[in-house]
Amino acid sequence: MEGTRLNPWTGEFVARDQEQTFRDQRVPELRRHARILFALAAVLNCVLVAADLRFTGGPHFVSALAARGTLIAIAAASFLLLPRMHTYGALERLFVAWQWTTAGAVAVLVSTHSSIALFAVLLVPSIYYLAVPVSFSWAVTGGAGCSLLLLVAYLGIPSSWDPAVGLTLAVVALNAALVLALIQSNRQSRLEWAAIQAERLARKVLTQSQHLLEHTFMAVPIPLVVTEIETGRIVRYNEAGVRYFGGEPHEFGIATVADIYEDANTRRAFLDLLARDGRVTDFETKIRLGNGEIRTVLLAAAFTEVEGRPGLVTGVVDITDRLAAEQKLRYAATHDALTGLINRAAFQARLDAVIREARDVRGAVVLLLVDLDGLKDVNDTLGHDAGDALLMETARRLEHLAGDLGAVARLGGDEFVILLQGQPSSQAAMDLADAILRDFRQPLSYGERNLTSRASIGIAVCPSPDYAPGELMKDADLALYTAKKQGRNRAVLYAPAMRRSMIDRVVLNRELASALSRDAILPFYQPKLSLVTGRVVGLEALMRWHQSGGLIVPPDKFMSAFEDPDLAMQMGETMLRQVARDARKWLTQGEAFGRIAFNLAPAQFTHPKLASHLLGLIWDEEIEPRHFDVEVTETVFLGRDSEFVAPILDELYAAGMRIALDDFGTGYAALSHLKQLPIDAVKIDRSFVAHIDSDPFDAAIVCAVIELGKNLGLRVIAEGVETVCQARFLRERGCEYAQGYYYGYPMSAADMTVFLRAETEERAAARIAALWP
Repeated sequence: MEGTRLNPWTGEFVARDQEQTFRDQRVPELRRHARILFALAAVLNCVLVAADLRFTGGPHFVSALAARGTLIAIAAASFLLLPRMHTYGALERLFVAWQWTTAGAVAVLVSTHSSIALFAVLLVPSIYYLAVPVSFSWAVTGGAGCSLLLLVAYLGIPSSWDPAVGLTLAVVALNAALVLALIQSNRQSRLEWAAIQAERLARKVLTQSQHLLEHTFMAVPIPLVVTEIETGRIVRYNEAGVRYFGGEPHEFGIATVADIYEDANTRRAFLDLLARDGRVTDFETKIRLGNGEIRTVLLAAAFTEVEGRPGLVTGVVDITDRLAAEQKLRYAATHDALTGLINRAAFQARLDAVIREARDVRGAVVLLLVDLDGLKDVNDTLGHDAGDALLMETARRLEHLAGDLGAVARLGGDEFVILLQGQPSSQAAMDLADAILRDFRQPLSYGERNLTSRASIGIAVCPSPDYAPGELMKDADLALYTAKKQGRNRAVLYAPAMRRSMIDRVVLNRELASALSRDAILPFYQPKLSLVTGRVVGLEALMRWHQSGGLIVPPDKFMSAFEDPDLAMQMGETMLRQVARDARKWLTQGEAFGRIAFNLAPAQFTHPKLASHLLGLIWDEEIEPRHFDVEVTETVFLGRDSEFVAPILDELYAAGMRIALDDFGTGYAALSHLKQLPIDAVKIDRSFVAHIDSDPFDAAIVCAVIELGKNLGLRVIAEGVETVCQARFLRERGCEYAQGYYYGYPMSAADMTVFLRAETEERAAARIAALWP
């Protein structure tokens, strides 16, 4: 490398910075060398002064004595100046000054041609070359200059040139030899210095590496353990290891790693794996800490040397808390947070596995889909805390009732499912469903209140081992739908007809949606007449579906569509918009139609702003709400209290509409609803009117409704009047209004226009006359 190359002519480093470093590092040594050199020079010259005394009285005595004194003084002065010399340059200047002043004084002594003069001519330059530690250039300058000076001083003006030439050649040869010696000395000293520097650097790097390794070992934040392989002796821990294990091994009586493993055989498996692969990572095991606590860890190890013997350095990563957290996460991912039951995702995975296993296990797989009937009412009346308490109690009861029969899961909301497997038939599921229905009749205490809940249950049996789990869930859902449709609080076993019915319902809804887009849903009108005056007092708008081929389909053929809230809203909106247009047209033409009644399906009441939406449709057609009646059936109260229906009806009533309770006596309403709601009319269902002249029971019901309406101040309207006898019976019993085929079939708007134009006083009188016997 460039930094360690030596100049072949000087023996010095080629790189100036390296040469300077070499010189600077030798300053303390040069100062010691200078002290010795200057002291020896002074002592030697003092000794030579005694030798020079033998020339006392001689011609050169005085000059020799003066030169010798000068030498001593120069050496002493240089010695005294040394403490002030702190750099290589300063020392070099001192050496050079000493060289030349000493050379001058020695030249004076040599000129005396004493017995040692020739010796001095040869010795002093040698000292300058070899004993004075200056740079090569100054060494050569000083040595050659001194040789020349002393040679001239010694020879003077020679009388014969032969000795002079010989001596000159000898001096030249000496200088050449001394230069070579100087070069070699420079090379040797610098090579030694470079070797020492390299050794120091290597030692420093090694020491730093050892310190770094030790520091790293101790600073690693995970526990590290160094052990002997053969004996298992624990050599040491790092600081993290001491903290993790609770102290040094000897503090809690642990001598070998065998005392740490919970299972001693685990270490043998660990070593076998290490011997096979050369290193180990992520080896999971359980170890014992100093306080006896058992922790789950991952071990990673590699071979090392311990005091000349094979050893291991092992890292310990504690995963106990991580495993616990993962277990909690897995539990949270597979269980319902409120009830602790498995959730939908976990249940679906279990159902998939059970159906796969069913191919090899005898017995059927059965699902019970359980839906609470009253959770929404509990949440709305008592708050969600009460609803949560009901859900938790439901989960507890279902688990208790299912026992070892099957797994219980919460699918979400108020829906639960029980999975039974290996059943010889559906009977066990039916028995369990009966037990659930009986148990749910028992109230749950919540504060000072008792919470009651009912359940609807759909049961489905897996028909074959290759049946898709999703299809089985659909079967159970269809059975549950049927249970709700039949009145809730019951269990229904799936039958293939339910799927066909569902498919038919989907097809029907799709066709109705298409009919809405084609304006094929339209109103037909049936007149309402007064049994007192015979006049038309109103119309009822009845929905009809105009199918291809001119077929007109009444709503009883597509009643299931009204169970879909969105579709029911769309059909109701379409109907009301057309009814409002027809009403505006009749008003413009001066036709007297009274009030037009339209029906609201129970599903429409799920719309949060139903009243404002309906009124908006009417106002969009620039007609007043007072021209309309709203008819609702008692089924609007099924699954909801009047307090949820009342705000809607109140808003319509306040806008000018009148409210009639349709099909009175056939639904689920209580008489209290007549008091709580703004109802001003009740309609007697056609099923009672049809046989009033032949069935005393139906006649009694009709009479009771008429009396009830009178007493409550309500208008009473009889539906389905088809004969004069029925009309006469109703009039005689005090029923004021009637509608039915006897007075007119449902007809289109155009036909109704003709009907209204044909109304006269004579026609009304004829109707009344027909009622007299």
